Amino acid sequence: VQLQASGGGSVQTGGSLRLSCAVSGGTFSSYHMGWFRRISGREREFVASQRPSAGRTSYADSVKGRFTISRDNAKNTVLLQMNNLKPEDTAVYYCAARLIGSVEFSSWGPGTLVTVSS
Repeated sequence: VQLQASGGGSVQTGGSLRLSCAVSGGTFSSYHMGWFRRISGREREFVASQRPSAGRTSYADSVKGRFTISRDNAKNTVLLQMNNLKPEDTAVYYCAARLIGSVEFSSWGPGTLVTVSS
């Protein structure tokens, strides 16, 4: 499966961005979808994920209440709506896919940079 994220950019503190990830080459509804980020100087970290049926979601504590993951199985797209952005959200964001039955996210797209200025 191939993933392509878009929607990154620069915003001021308190602003919003929406990231989009287009998925191709696989059966989209067979994958858990997730967003991760790499903050400069730190390990890549989990941000959010959603089950294949567009049901249960999970979020990192640092983004709960501000970020929303959603997926459109008809359009093979997963979104990350980011509101009330903070400078500490500045990172390269990656979308990832985990096949049902797998334990790890094994398919990754190139990242998209989000910069939040104070």
